[in-house]
Amino acid sequence: MNRRILLLAPLALALFALPAQAEKISLSAISGYLNGLKTAEAEFTQINSDGSIATGKLFIHRPGRVRFEYAPPDKSLVLASAGTVAIFDTKSNQPPEQYPLAKTPLNLILAQNVDLAKAKMVIGHREDGTSTRVKAQDPQHPEYGSIEMVFTGKPVELRQWVITDDAGGQTTVILGDMAKGKSYPANLFSIQVEAEKRN
Repeated sequence: MNRRILLLAPLALALFALPAQAEKISLSAISGYLNGLKTAEAEFTQINSDGSIATGKLFIHRPGRVRFEYAPPDKSLVLASAGTVAIFDTKSNQPPEQYPLAKTPLNLILAQNVDLAKAKMVIGHREDGTSTRVKAQDPQHPEYGSIEMVFTGKPVELRQWVITDDAGGQTTVILGDMAKGKSYPANLFSIQVEAEKRN
């Protein structure tokens, strides 16, 4: 499975019971929600562009840090911290592949200050009957791909995202219920610590 696709493409969410009708959530409300989301964890289901499915647990520590732990038999790991994304593949004895976080659409929700009202960042904002969908890209570098986030309201909650990478491939991540406000040790997101553990 290509972990690069995960971070260079969009996420998608829920097969949950959602409200029958929903009002479109404003960009300012969504920006406020993301800026207030300091730490969170959730189970996730990932649907890859080739149709394969993986599951695992996601940890977020904004700004700039995320950890995707994949469930057995996969056991792969994706970490983002200190401006870098590292992909640990258990099937390889090589060091992790690394990419600048700024070159992935995921950077848009891990930024220090999320402002979806920024010119040309949002390229889609609609309500589909049960949720609000916001599609965003780096306005300076649209070639990096895009992320479409899916939110429900009352209260605002991120439910899924779909990342479209620079080659047009799509990866959907569906989130379970998020637990917020927990404290995490810094080494949970440390690429160096993880690399040393795997040597």
